[in-house]
Amino acid sequence: MGRSLLEEMVELAKETMADNVKICDGSAKEFEELTQKMLADRALIALNPKTYPGCFLHRSAPHDVARTEKVTFICTRKKDDAGPTNNWMDPKEAGEKMTSLFRGSMRGRTMYVVPFSMGPVNSRFSRLGIEITDSPYVVLNMHYLVRIIPATRLSSEEPKDIMYGLHSLGDLSPEKRFIMHFPETNTVASIGSGYGGNALLGKKCFALRLASYIGRDEGWLAEHMMVLGLEDISGRITYIAGAFPSACGKTNLSMLASELPGYKVWTVSDDLCWLHVGADGRLWAINPESGFFAVAPGTGPATNPNMLAAVKRNTIFTNIALTPANEPWWEGIGTEAPEGLVDWQGRPWDKSGPAAHPNARFTAPFHQCPSASPEADKPNGVPISAIIFGGRRADTVPLLFEAFDWQHGMFLGLSIASETTAATTGEIGVLRRDPFAMLPFTGYNMADSVRHRLEVGAKLSRPPKVFHLNLFAQDDEGKYLWPGFKENIRLLKYIAERVHGEVSAKETPIGLVPNGYGIQIDEAQWEKEAVLLDTHLESLGNRLPEEMWEELAELRKRFGWY
Repeated sequence: MGRSLLEEMVELAKETMADNVKICDGSAKEFEELTQKMLADRALIALNPKTYPGCFLHRSAPHDVARTEKVTFICTRKKDDAGPTNNWMDPKEAGEKMTSLFRGSMRGRTMYVVPFSMGPVNSRFSRLGIEITDSPYVVLNMHYLVRIIPATRLSSEEPKDIMYGLHSLGDLSPEKRFIMHFPETNTVASIGSGYGGNALLGKKCFALRLASYIGRDEGWLAEHMMVLGLEDISGRITYIAGAFPSACGKTNLSMLASELPGYKVWTVSDDLCWLHVGADGRLWAINPESGFFAVAPGTGPATNPNMLAAVKRNTIFTNIALTPANEPWWEGIGTEAPEGLVDWQGRPWDKSGPAAHPNARFTAPFHQCPSASPEADKPNGVPISAIIFGGRRADTVPLLFEAFDWQHGMFLGLSIASETTAATTGEIGVLRRDPFAMLPFTGYNMADSVRHRLEVGAKLSRPPKVFHLNLFAQDDEGKYLWPGFKENIRLLKYIAERVHGEVSAKETPIGLVPNGYGIQIDEAQWEKEAVLLDTHLESLGNRLPEEMWEELAELRKRFGWY
């Protein structure tokens, strides 16, 4: 693109009526200029420079605090290509709607053009993208979350291989809020929201919705997975990927502080990974991001001390509470709420509701995490030996069990169910199916994605073992059966030992269960679960591979129901 890119941006600026166009370079000077502008506009608050150097607080509009899945669309020529789990809109209709909404949307603002790489810049698995936005807050976050590159780098790529994103705050009206994905042209258009997942297009929009579509065509997987390396007492590192719906402990597990002598967890990714089939028949993972955008409430010394350390400097906090000492505070941070606390909307906290928004966030560079893996930037990624699927279930699903094989593992991933959290708009605590933890993030027909995963598995001569994890199972009195947090290192140790053939497991109708953990399978609950799974598989339509129906039938046979 080079000069033609600038020319295109100038033309677009005329349509949106932006006052200025700035091509971003990711420099420290650029970051400083943006923070000073936002401080002057009171869009940022500088935190205590002695205890939180380089840290800032941003407050979003009270009605713009989470992903808005109801107005997120996949726009493909054929409705069936989007599938029953996605909102669909005809690309022509969607384009006309967005053109109308973007007309004049940047009046009085600067248009920022951000060219970036998702994944290490020297990796053949990385993809280049560009986001055009009128939000300086978005640009600041992108400084940490992606690798901003010179605009001239885009000239070496075929236009069809570049992911394009257009974002505007508009007037932040919920009635004019839409996130449109056009996977057939590698394009996203988002308007009316400044919240992370809706506005940071490199996050879920590019790295999952567009990338999953690209991966289907090219033979790789874009997944909502953390990646960790478990180093044991001998120095052996076993890499494990894990998919969990948002706010179900994925980030905490990815940077677990081990108290088991001789064991250490190395963080490769806390949220996203791209998986490619290696020449050695294994899956190899890269992290397309270079930073963290994670939920603050619940993050504390007991749950995630490594993340607490990571956000002590150079961090952007969003919708947390503020102490009189100008320090961040949220529920679960590990200290009592001080007198004089200001809530996430800038009001004196009256204790009638949470001080920090339940979906409050922080954005920090990856390298600040004490558990950051030195292998995280390797161009070829790291080899995955195990995959964990998990959810938030009070009953039915036990703590941990292992799939019989890859196909059965994909059935477990397809069957994930979890109680909804504050990460999305809508009612909290409702049990919903979230296949592969990708329900809101798959850029094409979910049933087709199952077929794609089976096809990727068929190429693997050394496939990862697949496990299902449920840290939230409760007894009849509502007490958690597993203590969680630091105890989770024992589960990772067991998984690694299973990978290396060092421990045995007991066969049950649902899968292979660890010995010595007191795990019980409630047949009556699983009989109800099988009926629910019938409905779930049926809801995915006639493109669902027959293998998934076969797995459900085999589950019933193993229980002896027919």
